[in-house]
Amino acid sequence: MKIKGTVKYQELEGGFWSIIGDDGGQYAPISMPEQLKLNGAKVVVKATEFEGVSMMMWGTTIVIHSFHTLMP
Repeated sequence: MKIKGTVKYQELEGGFWSIIGDDGGQYAPISMPEQLKLNGAKVVVKATEFEGVSMMMWGTTIVIHSFHTLMP
C-alpha cells in the first residue's frame, strides 16, 4: 500500500511514532526509520500490513519498505 501523510509522535502506551494518512487512516509502523522520526514531517511510504502478532492497540500496524519525505 502507498500511504501519504504526516508523522506524529503519539504519547499513548509509553509513546510511539505514527503516520496519520491524508485519507484519515492511522498507521503504526514497526521499527519506524530514524529518518522519519520528525514530528509533523510530510511523507509518502510504501508499506504492507504487519502479519504477525502485535501488542499495538492503535491504528493499523505496518511494515515500511520504502519512503521519502515531501517538501513543505
